[in-house]
Amino acid sequence: MNRIELVEKIAAAHTVSKAEAARILETVTGSIIAAVKKGDPVQLIGFGTFKQVARAARTGFNPQAGAKIKIAAQKVPKFVPGAAFKAAIDPKAAKRKADKAAAKPVAKKAAPAKKAAAPAKKAKK
Repeated sequence: MNRIELVEKIAAAHTVSKAEAARILETVTGSIIAAVKKGDPVQLIGFGTFKQVARAARTGFNPQAGAKIKIAAQKVPKFVPGAAFKAAIDPKAAKRKADKAAAKPVAKKAAPAKKAAAPAKKAKK
């Protein structure tokens, strides 16, 4: 699906014009880009999270010249799909994960240890 097809789906589903649907889509994508650019993650529950990650500097290889090159550190966008999105794409994998989690016994949390009373300090004369 490309942008035009997505605009047509939005317009049909919400009985708005294609121009209005395009403006809505532009607002949504622009807002996500602006937030991630500032370093803020954008979390859409059930869909996924858009965030910025720092990629460290590294040494690469130029196959054409046959030489090693330095690749500078950079910030890149990253999308992490949510559980509902993953389950919609591969329901069998989601079922396996749920079965595995259900089979694992749940450990009880230990009660926090009580602090021993500190000995009283003697006053200096």
